[in-house]
Amino acid sequence: MLTRDWLRWVGKALTSNRSRSALTASGIAIGICAVILLTSIGEGIRVYLLESFSQFGTRIIAVTPGRTETGGTASGLLSTVRPLSIEDARALRRLPHVEAVVPVVQGTARVESGRYARDTDIIAVGADMDVAWQFPVASGSFLPADEEGARYLAVIGEKVRDELFRGENPLGAMIRIGGARFRVIGVMSSKGQLLGFDLDDSVYIPAEIGLSLFNRPGLMEIDVVYRESTTAQAMEERVKQRLIERHGDEDVTLITQEDMLESLDRVLGIIKIAIGALGSVALLVGGVGVLTIMTMSLRERVQEIGLLRALGCTREQITLMFLGEAIVLSALGGALGMLLVAALAITLAFVAPDLPVQVRPQYIALAMGISSTVGLVAGLVPALRAAALNPVDALRTE
Repeated sequence: MLTRDWLRWVGKALTSNRSRSALTASGIAIGICAVILLTSIGEGIRVYLLESFSQFGTRIIAVTPGRTETGGTASGLLSTVRPLSIEDARALRRLPHVEAVVPVVQGTARVESGRYARDTDIIAVGADMDVAWQFPVASGSFLPADEEGARYLAVIGEKVRDELFRGENPLGAMIRIGGARFRVIGVMSSKGQLLGFDLDDSVYIPAEIGLSLFNRPGLMEIDVVYRESTTAQAMEERVKQRLIERHGDEDVTLITQEDMLESLDRVLGIIKIAIGALGSVALLVGGVGVLTIMTMSLRERVQEIGLLRALGCTREQITLMFLGEAIVLSALGGALGMLLVAALAITLAFVAPDLPVQVRPQYIALAMGISSTVGLVAGLVPALRAAALNPVDALRTE
């Protein structure tokens, strides 16, 4: 059989019942679209979350009170967790290779300015926060490093400025937080949200005052930013040893930004694979559709197959004819699926611009490969059955 005859036979097989072929290709297209779109959304969410966590830099070690790992203690000894203090933060600041240290206390309080008031997040931090968190001041200045004692100064986020001052200059104005008066000395630049937490709708005050304002015995966290001249493992060991010297025991948990990003990336990678697997179910349904139409095609063409075998077609040629029909159907479905993906991507860009979608070429290639494989597998059984038919018995079939 010549190649052009094979192509003509496959084309006739597809066009003899166009509606059935179109429905089968549509099933494959929906599966391809589901795989690419769901996988792209999963990748977009992964990239978005990693970028959100990386916006504070990657050379950060977070120190929190208490240990997350279980350890043994000597019999008869009572082990207690010592709260993290401002003095601990100052001691860590004196370590070599340390660029910035940020003590953190967080709470919620009512903020008042004139006749306007709102309940918002209050983040009590150290003077290095704007550098450590890569969070610059838009106007004014950040909290000063007062060695003699913290003053009642505040820096506000953009949304707090817009809500409380309504277009007026907030610098130098007085606001009331939890009954205490603070002078506004700066407005932070826009930072956006991190996992639903709005950094622009917050007020930043000195950590020492935050401890008394929220009546806390110790800090919630100390962030240590180290220079590029050292490694995360070496800096983690220095921080751990310094706190053991001060507390007498290892009663803190250290989390490096690198460890957190790696763990997050692994978790999100698993989620992305799971999402892609859900989309593959739709592609599997499309494969069942190809198998169904190929089986029906075989039943309708038994006499035709017998005639071809009588004219000299080999079993291999018959097999290739049916496989070619299945693969072409899958390829058409894949092309239609690509058009659907492009249309949906454009639509989502206008309807939901904030939805993170990352369409990668490898996902497209993978989906097309899966589409062809589905067509090959779905057409293999009917193709082998067609090739195994006895020519005489096939010609006698009505």
